[in-house]
Amino acid sequence: MENPHEQTHNMLLARIITNMENLNESVVEMKKLLGDANKNNLPMEVLARMWESYIRNAEYHLQATGQKETAQPEDEEEEEEEEEEEEEARS
Repeated sequence: MENPHEQTHNMLLARIITNMENLNESVVEMKKLLGDANKNNLPMEVLARMWESYIRNAEYHLQATGQKETAQPEDEEEEEEEEEEEEEARS
């Protein structure tokens, strides 16, 4: 004599397995698309890092040659906040 709950149990397991397979396929596709997006954004990231380096170097040399006054505390706080926001956005 068959257990009446066994058939229901097997049907639920089959649905769960099917849903997990579909979820896995979706995750694999999303991972591929995110990898493509990261690959496409790589030149922009490199350019941004180069630009940041250029700005830091230019400011250093301007201060070293006396052509620029030292930054005021308010400006430094704003720059630190912007850098923290950029780091959070990258994460």
